[in-house]
Amino acid sequence: MFLEELKPLVEEGLKQPVSFLGGLASGLLRLDLNQDPIKSWLEQQLGSDRPNGSTESAPSSPSGGPQSISIE
Repeated sequence: MFLEELKPLVEEGLKQPVSFLGGLASGLLRLDLNQDPIKSWLEQQLGSDRPNGSTESAPSSPSGGPQSISIE
């Protein structure tokens, strides 16, 4: 029963073990992939294969601070 729930996780790990373990390690260590040196290393490894905007953060607001909203 419990092993059936883990089966998709194991299958994905076996398809691409380096990527899977890298993602698992970065998640466990709570690494931010948008900060150097991880960001520069990822860009170097992926080269031009990286889709546009995949590691870029969301644009900040022009005021740079919190915005107020009204909820009815």
